[in-house]
Amino acid sequence: MEVEAYFLAKEDGVLAGTALAEMIFHEVDPSLKVEWSHKDGDHVHKGLQLGKVSGHAYGIVVAERVVLNFMQRMSGIATLTKAMAQAASPAVILETRKTAPGLRLVDKWAVLIGGGKNHRLGLFDMVMIKDNHVSIAGGVTNALKSVDSYLQQNNLQMEVEVETRTMDEVKEVLGYASENKTHLTRIMLDNMVVPQPDGDVDVAMLEEAVKIISGRFETEASGNVTLDKLE
Repeated sequence: MEVEAYFLAKEDGVLAGTALAEMIFHEVDPSLKVEWSHKDGDHVHKGLQLGKVSGHAYGIVVAERVVLNFMQRMSGIATLTKAMAQAASPAVILETRKTAPGLRLVDKWAVLIGGGKNHRLGLFDMVMIKDNHVSIAGGVTNALKSVDSYLQQNNLQMEVEVETRTMDEVKEVLGYASENKTHLTRIMLDNMVVPQPDGDVDVAMLEEAVKIISGRFETEASGNVTLDKLE
């Protein structure tokens, strides 16, 4: 039986997942025809008809729940990302590598659609020196030395990010970089946005850190970054 099914927006938001939806429908039944009146990244309002799929009823019914699950998840991520990206501008919003199992590429795709930018894809495309690495190495300087030595010995060109938690660690990183050739590209400023009892946030430490880094490296604020704090 030949039928048509329509996509309707249940809420206002940013549309995401149309390309993936087409892949799923065509994987189930290559003869299905999918048409869209809006594209990924468009803002849509509740009740809007986004597109339709037509063809054999069996194929549509088999695929539709999977398609809707992906589109709802991706559109939700894209919608929140868009709001955060607009609030943070001219800074950019990065996502985390800590995504749901099996959905990392889909979630990162949705972030891009929403106007954010991707961080590293996995453990293989950037060196990230976290607080546990710093503790094991015996300090920020030792951790940076180990990474720089490893990359040089193995002739690897790779971005390096180091996490800092205090102003002393920021100053130690800058001191090391001023005296050594380093692969360091970015300094993470972790939990330097401090929530206050009245709901406000104290950004004094973050501002001081950015000021003394003074553009020598990219800076990344991490921790306590939520939409209400950005606004």
